[in-house]
Amino acid sequence: MDVPALLEAASLLVPADIATENDITVDDIWDHLAHDEWEVALGLLEELGDVHPLPHDFWESLATAAGQMRLERSAAWCRWRCYESRHGIIRADLTLRRAGEGRRQAAFSGAGVLRPMWSIGNQTSTGGEALDIARLWVEFMPALGPGERSSVRLAPLDPSRWRHLQPGQTITMHEDRTIGGTAVVLEVQGPAATPAP
Repeated sequence: MDVPALLEAASLLVPADIATENDITVDDIWDHLAHDEWEVALGLLEELGDVHPLPHDFWESLATAAGQMRLERSAAWCRWRCYESRHGIIRADLTLRRAGEGRRQAAFSGAGVLRPMWSIGNQTSTGGEALDIARLWVEFMPALGPGERSSVRLAPLDPSRWRHLQPGQTITMHEDRTIGGTAVVLEVQGPAATPAP
């Protein structure tokens, strides 16, 4: 499919009655599509996806369209949302240790590249602390460095091991056995409901 067809397919999955904070609706997106304003339409569709849970196919169409437009960060974000539509959302407020206090000495990309280990309360079969892996997406910032704080989204390697998390719970990030950061869970949501055929 080409970009316009992908964006049109995604638009058809958006309920007509939802709107962004700025009162943008799917009708506005159709107007942008009619004028070949694909990048604007893509951005607005991403915003609508933040207002109302949308199915995996919506995010998959947006990821493919963004990739075809060579909008790499947008494509990565939409692929991230594909994952969340299938496995759920985990958001947390993360504070990294300062340089010299932990292993990290420089900032890392916030676009879901880092895959640190997390202490989330699980134990090994012998009763020791188990560390679980989850990719990390930094919200509203392109990168995060030592001593900085931001809300983040987590994509666990094994989502079933993370189902016990609750808002307010404190978890720790590890890039080795030492603590690299501390996070407070903000939100835990299950997977988006799949529409009936």
